Parts: sequence; C-alpha cells; structure tokens
Amino acid sequence: MQKYFVDHQQKPGFSVFDVPSSIINADKAHLSAEQKRVLGTFKKLNVLFYKADPKHPHKIDAERKQMQTILKDTTHYQQLMKFGSGKDGGSISFVGSEDDVEEIVLYGCKSDGGLAVIRILGDKMNPADAMTFLSVLQSSEVNMQQLEPLKGILKP
Repeated sequence: MQKYFVDHQQKPGFSVFDVPSSIINADKAHLSAEQKRVLGTFKKLNVLFYKADPKHPHKIDAERKQMQTILKDTTHYQQLMKFGSGKDGGSISFVGSEDDVEEIVLYGCKSDGGLAVIRILGDKMNPADAMTFLSVLQSSEVNMQQLEPLKGILKP
C-alpha cells in the first residue's frame, strides 16, 4: 500500500497527503473515555484521491483493479467489511492482529467520480476503532487551518 501511495503521488489526477494527529483538537471536544483511548492510538492519516477523468475512463478501472489486488493480499490485509457492488463500492480492511491493529484502510471507488484510500495509522488499535475514530472526527473540532492545502485539490 505504501508503495502504491509513493508511486502515485506525482501522477496526474492523483492527490496524496498526510494528515497529522494534531489536526484533531480533542481539548475542546467532549469525548468519551473510549474515544479518548482511540484518539491516543492514532498517529496519522495517509490519504490518496484519484479524480476520474471522463476522457480516459479506462484509467479508473485500472486503478480500481490495482487497489483491489493490493487489498486481496490476505497475508497483509484482513477485510472487515465490503459494501457496494460492481465498479462502485469499497471496503474496510486492517493490518495486524485483532488485538494490535497497525493500520486501518478505508477504500472507496465510484467509476464516474474517482477513487479514495485512507490509511489510519496507529498503535495497538483494534478493528472496532475504525468506527470510533470516525465518531471522534465528527465530535471534535478539526483544525481547519491545517486543511487549507486541500481546497485546491478538492475543487473541480
């Protein structure tokens, strides 16, 4: 997965960036003990976006197939959940054991929209931490200044 991110960071149509744990302003959020525990295991997010190019529809298919091949490697990734069907859908997978997850991978693809991969990196997470982490993001005050560089990426 790391190689895929590195290989694609300079390719046209791709955006790759890291989001540090400092982006989540947990001091001002009212987090439960479980949410605080999960936040303590979080190191950073690696994010990759590919915006589909209508002039080259085969490109999104090739990238989707490559990402699915990476995630099917059961020596590294264990799938927690799969959703959608055909060319549109995604999955949640993890690396490590159920008691010591090193990485949670959120993957999604929409053939006419694009592809996104989010790697949640941390220490001693467990599979249920993925959903708890998402609830932390929703209930915390995200430091929007650190997201300024994304504005240009996300514009059509």
